[in-house]
Amino acid sequence: MSISEHQTASGRPLRVAPAWVGAPTPATGLSPDGHLLPVRDAVWIWSVRRYARLALWALPIASVLYGWLTLGVPEQPGPLAVGLIAAWLATVSLIALAGLLAGSRTRRCALTGLLITLAGAILLLPLAALPVDEVPAMAPLAAGHLPDLVRGAGLLAATGLLLLGWAVFRSKLVNPADGVLLMLAAVAIGAGTYGLRPLPTVGALLLLAAGMGLAWTGGRLMPRT
Repeated sequence: MSISEHQTASGRPLRVAPAWVGAPTPATGLSPDGHLLPVRDAVWIWSVRRYARLALWALPIASVLYGWLTLGVPEQPGPLAVGLIAAWLATVSLIALAGLLAGSRTRRCALTGLLITLAGAILLLPLAALPVDEVPAMAPLAAGHLPDLVRGAGLLAATGLLLLGWAVFRSKLVNPADGVLLMLAAVAIGAGTYGLRPLPTVGALLLLAAGMGLAWTGGRLMPRT
């Protein structure tokens, strides 16, 4: 059995990404058979983009879990575990979204929004299991400042989500309405950190709608490389 650079080991044809996706172009120009790039330089890009499209489905799942937490249902099963799973899924999906926008004109805005969102999530993570009115004895933080710190971390994450929504809206790669929904969700979630009860749930619903739209159209409107 012979394996060429245009076939996999099973004999199936191998999709090759075009040169504009960012893979290095050979210094000698075109290859003898007319292809711009050999498979060894470009096939990994197609695999990464395929993973990113699939990872976008983690955003609606995270929004459902977050919305369940905002309902205030008594005796919820493991709210801390549900919150951590929701945060993990949201992080995976936002990294995938920023990766898909890396080839658009709003890549800098998407990267900035991703970094700000991750900063807010990292700040919230050690505070997730702390009671509102109590802090560890060795922590350099007064008990009364804990709600302000949680609120500030939530606003920071919402700001990053707002920038990501703006990047989606201006990218012209997916439906601009999904970017608008993502920005509205960021505003509702950020305002919900001040204790306005319906807003976190509204933000979760808007995030669910935006996530479903991005996951559904991401693999259809973007060029398949």
